[in-house]
Amino acid sequence: MTLFNLLFRNSDLECPRCQGKAFVDWEDIRRLDKILKWTPAPCAYCLGTGKVTKEILSKVPVDYTYLTIDLPESEMDKIKEGDQETLEKGRIHELFLDELIKYVENHHVNNKMDAESIANLYLSTEDENALFSLERENLRLYIEKIIELKRIESNQK
Repeated sequence: MTLFNLLFRNSDLECPRCQGKAFVDWEDIRRLDKILKWTPAPCAYCLGTGKVTKEILSKVPVDYTYLTIDLPESEMDKIKEGDQETLEKGRIHELFLDELIKYVENHHVNNKMDAESIANLYLSTEDENALFSLERENLRLYIEKIIELKRIESNQK
């Protein structure tokens, strides 16, 4: 990028993910429908600056699940550059999360299983070379969050 482009690129747009706060909070997570997929953290879309370019807006959806601050910088760059292979990996990651949530809901509601039992069952069937593998404790904690959210939702009805 030339010095001229670097100085005059249009990066004064407010980030639509964090709404210029540089941090994605629970309100943003609810607004973007990413409950159980994101947690509050510095905004990966604007890298915590609160500002974005028109270019990223045209290449990456604001609610793109896979673009989170805990990714390696090289992976974030590939997403922001519109790398199709990385974007597809992100789509697969979101499908994985959706299916895992359904799996937990099904076993909890229909089979009356607790988080530990669901984690054990899931891990007993998970492929060793799975694209998105989970550590037992992180999986159990995630399953507990899913169960708690579903409990809250059912109490509100």
